[in-house]
Amino acid sequence: MQPNTLLDAILDEAGISHAGLAAHVNQAGRRRGLALRYEHTAVARWLKGQRPRGQVPDLICEVLAGRLRRPVTLDDIGLGVPGEPATAHAGSLSGFVERATALWRSDEQQRPHVLGAPAVTGTPAVMPVWEWENPPEDVDVSRGGHLRVTEADIGTLRAARTHYEQMYRKTGGVATRTRIVGFLNAEAAPLLRGSYPDDTGRQLHRATGGLVAVAGICAYDSDAHGLAQRYFHQALRLAKASGDRGLGAYVIALLVNQSLFMREYRQAVAFAEAALRTAGRHITPALASDLYAMQAKAYAHLGDGGGALSCIRRAESAAGQIRPGTEPDETGYVQPGLVNVQVAEALLSLGELSAAREHAAAAVDTPAHDRGRVHRLAMLSTIELRQGNADKAVATAVQMAEQARGMESQRLRDRLRAVREYLVRCGSAGTADAAELIDGALRVPL
Repeated sequence: MQPNTLLDAILDEAGISHAGLAAHVNQAGRRRGLALRYEHTAVARWLKGQRPRGQVPDLICEVLAGRLRRPVTLDDIGLGVPGEPATAHAGSLSGFVERATALWRSDEQQRPHVLGAPAVTGTPAVMPVWEWENPPEDVDVSRGGHLRVTEADIGTLRAARTHYEQMYRKTGGVATRTRIVGFLNAEAAPLLRGSYPDDTGRQLHRATGGLVAVAGICAYDSDAHGLAQRYFHQALRLAKASGDRGLGAYVIALLVNQSLFMREYRQAVAFAEAALRTAGRHITPALASDLYAMQAKAYAHLGDGGGALSCIRRAESAAGQIRPGTEPDETGYVQPGLVNVQVAEALLSLGELSAAREHAAAAVDTPAHDRGRVHRLAMLSTIELRQGNADKAVATAVQMAEQARGMESQRLRDRLRAVREYLVRCGSAGTADAAELIDGALRVPL
């Protein structure tokens, strides 16, 4: 059950409260001979994704149409009849834009039913990837609106993506998400609804897709996994509209990473295969190395040592082909040493501690952005503790805690807590001091 952001948006446009909508629906129902007793709590359930029964969806349309003085359809309020074909507008790219921007608005307003929505699994999780892989393609993405989109506008979106990605790496997703979502609402939404020919539209959808992907990363980093997944699915649809298969493969890599976190290991393997298969020659060495490395982690968790080692070899081979200056901006996260730390995690799951430490140490010895360095130090400290090298683990954990200070990231907090638990269980000299430093880093409010 997904939050109904379209209904949320149109209620806001109509200036009607939850209690007000319930009262008007009851009144409209009485005119049809229905005895309805809805309250604001029912509207809250509808916003969370529950479908009203019987004639109520039509009554909601009637109430809102009277309020807005224009026709309002079931698709406009996110209540198109399940199992029936969507209208041309609802299934079109313009319909997608309305649904996407409604989500951005609800996120910026911090609607609880959006922020707290769980991630979907099974078919709803797989369908966006399947739709990206398969026809039909978008033949023409031009649009006629009031605002003419220029090359300068697209350049602004690209620059914003770089800016917010760097902010995320420095301060974490919690602080960055509110800013990037505000930018999507204020700048990207009007452009998507604007006027542009096909070629400009493809550039616009690509630039917006890159921004939305970073918004998803920030939501993931904030522990809002359902919201993150919806942003990733949006970015994938925008990638398809842009015609850029490489961008789509990058977005799927983000879904692979989230699948690993959610322990959906078979899904992670399948998604990575889809990206590698469908994007083909459009996948750069950096992205291929990351996809293979994440596949290796998934196989390791599934207990498939052969599959993991095969993917490790492919990841290392692809990493050796990376050439600075030839990669798109989105794959800049695949910095030297990233594959090493991914491989270290896979080997750790397989119980290959010596090889895991070798890769983790190599990752730590390679320069990385602040956030990446915290993850690398956390992995090395964990492996050293598993090996029984408590003194080394403590020294590494101290570096990690100092590097993490000031970052607002739920994922980093998870890593810090995990290392702290290992240290406390170890109980060797210096572990108390290291644990106290970690506690200090954890005291940063989210």
